[in-house]
Amino acid sequence: MTPNDAEQALTERLEQLRARYLERLPGELAELDALQGTLTGLEQDRDVLAELEQRLHKLAGSGGSFGCPVLSSAARALEQRIGGWLEANEFSLEASARQSLAEDIAALAHTISESPESPAASVLPADRAIADEARSIWLVEDNADLGWQLGQQLESFNYRVRWFRGVDELKRAIENQQPDLLLVDVTLEQGRENATERLADCPEIQALTCPLIFLSAHDDFPSRVRAVQLGAQGYFLKPLDVPRLVNRITQIFEAQRAPPQRVLIVDDDADLAEYMRLVLEVAGMEARVLETPQEIMDTIAAFRPELVLMDLYMPEYAGTDLAGVIRQHEAYTNLPIVYLSAETDLERQIDAMRSGADDFLTKPIPDLQLVAAARSRIARARQLEEYISKDSLTGLLKHASIKEAASREVLRARRIGRPVTLAMLDIDHFKVVNDTYGHAAGDVVIASIATLLRQRLRQSDIIGRYGGEEFVAVLPDCEAEHARQVMEDIRLNFASLEFAQLGERFGCTVSIGLACSGQYPESDGDDLLVAADEALYAAKRGGRNQVQQPPPSFARGKTN
Repeated sequence: MTPNDAEQALTERLEQLRARYLERLPGELAELDALQGTLTGLEQDRDVLAELEQRLHKLAGSGGSFGCPVLSSAARALEQRIGGWLEANEFSLEASARQSLAEDIAALAHTISESPESPAASVLPADRAIADEARSIWLVEDNADLGWQLGQQLESFNYRVRWFRGVDELKRAIENQQPDLLLVDVTLEQGRENATERLADCPEIQALTCPLIFLSAHDDFPSRVRAVQLGAQGYFLKPLDVPRLVNRITQIFEAQRAPPQRVLIVDDDADLAEYMRLVLEVAGMEARVLETPQEIMDTIAAFRPELVLMDLYMPEYAGTDLAGVIRQHEAYTNLPIVYLSAETDLERQIDAMRSGADDFLTKPIPDLQLVAAARSRIARARQLEEYISKDSLTGLLKHASIKEAASREVLRARRIGRPVTLAMLDIDHFKVVNDTYGHAAGDVVIASIATLLRQRLRQSDIIGRYGGEEFVAVLPDCEAEHARQVMEDIRLNFASLEFAQLGERFGCTVSIGLACSGQYPESDGDDLLVAADEALYAAKRGGRNQVQQPPPSFARGKTN
């Protein structure tokens, strides 16, 4: 089934849910009318009023989502009226109050027009994962030297670069295709053409859906604001820090191919919960509905949601109860929890959020708002996780995390009978770089090899900064010879990079050691890291700037 077929199937399922809701609605309203008919004006009416409030709360939350916004508003007004009576302990209603309530409940049926509004069918489009082949970058730059040099640098990072000298050339090219990313110099020297204004005035270019990054010699506030208004995802000053530019491009592409965002929905209204699940899945997320509140922790452990959408009022356990239980577990103290309820009283919303939730959304919620709120919350949570588990300079796993990943993958390789290769890399003469050009230049070199590793390795490979200028790559399902070819390619591309500092240009090389689990079938992750480290130092002793495997003496020592 193609992505379009899957989306069509989900959309049809949404329509089926809506049709089922509308079909069932008259019966529910009749039950509501019959329930209010049992009011007697006596103290015993407390339970009847509480059930009426609960049923009206459910209607207020679901009506708008299924195309009946007037029903939602009317049900909310009635819910609030009954809620006021319950809070004031007014259960013995006078005949006039019961009559007014009966008339208003009966009037709910008239809020459903013959052609109810269709719920918002246009959901924010699903994020499309981009293919693993080389990404296409189009560069608009009329400075021949800069255009050629930048193109060469980007191609070293496995990008396919197409170079244009002006906006008119770009306009002609996009008639037939479009790039994965557009890189534009703000001010083109020929005629002092302002590229931002040309882009703004060109509907063909405005119709492009690819990310946009501006290059500029101007650091003024209006230019930066104009870039934001045109949707730019980056603004880089000349002279260009190419490794930093490549790192931003890599971040953009990695965000596009990130795994689907995961949402857990906790709501006692089964149809509404299913509706929200389908809306989120149409938008490209993974969503699951929790049907048994007592199983919430097991479900969280198995599904690993990145956001919990929780109804506030449920028959058995309140949303505040479940949020409190989640927060009792240290592993989930940072898991975003958002209440989704028809409750409109601001004080009650604030009070509920004190139980561990991060936000409060009011039902009925438009589809677009639901998707946007979920996406933004999860994006922020992912950024936080990045800061916690990854090295700030390179964006790679920290020492402890990459060691853990190596051990995990070695055990997995042994279990499934497939090889895993560990590569340890070290930048040659890195102290000389720091001593000669300064630590800022050294950081650029470190960030560059990190970016190159992310570009040249598979999405399934795991990369970490082992310490200082040393890196580890874990290559699952990879034989030693194939790993050698991959690392040789990385070595050559890194050697071709050119760095600039204090008016001087310089290059660097890297030495690499490999160890494959096939050579050491009894070794664990730590042993394999030692083998890769020994191979790395063999490369250093052999003259640096090369890829080596452990010497035979090491292999014999490990297998004896």
